Amino acid sequence: MPDILILYYSRTGGVAQLARQVARGVEEAGATARLRTVPPVTALTQPQTAAVPDDGPPYVDRKDLAECAGLLLGSPTRFGSMAASLKHFLDGLGAEWVSGTLVGKPAGVFTATSTMHGGQESTLLSMMLPLLHHGAVIVGIPFTEPLLNTTTSGGTPYGASHVSGMDGPRALTDDEKQLARVLGKRVADIAVRLAR
Repeated sequence: MPDILILYYSRTGGVAQLARQVARGVEEAGATARLRTVPPVTALTQPQTAAVPDDGPPYVDRKDLAECAGLLLGSPTRFGSMAASLKHFLDGLGAEWVSGTLVGKPAGVFTATSTMHGGQESTLLSMMLPLLHHGAVIVGIPFTEPLLNTTTSGGTPYGASHVSGMDGPRALTDDEKQLARVLGKRVADIAVRLAR
């Protein structure tokens, strides 16, 4: 079964919660979920993080991109765009862009915001732009998914989302969990079909 890379940055835990649900969807489709994260960025020029995180998934390696059959990117919202840590990693992928590492691979996106109107859709779109430049095939959540029409929390056709709250990480709603699993399953299903 193909590996699906779930690459994310999470500062307070909301995006990490979504990533675990996306991974469940990937595995429900019969693929293997490969969870990876990126280190935080710093204004200092010296490395400020350990080579391996103290907990959670390991940091991403460029070989993860080459080895995956599909990709899901996750980031919290920073003023309507992805977080600098994920953007910094993506900005360093010139060699992968030139060599076509992600060309033809299905890719989806997910995010968390503190408030319902905190820029979820613009953040999801900001993560799609580099994927389009890399030649990935963008996968969203179609409106044939009934929860998109009834959710009162996160979830968009652009990708999975979570409203994490202003007072610390709020647990995902049932709708947010299900929509994250739907997104993971869709990316994995398409990767499996493309591998045939």
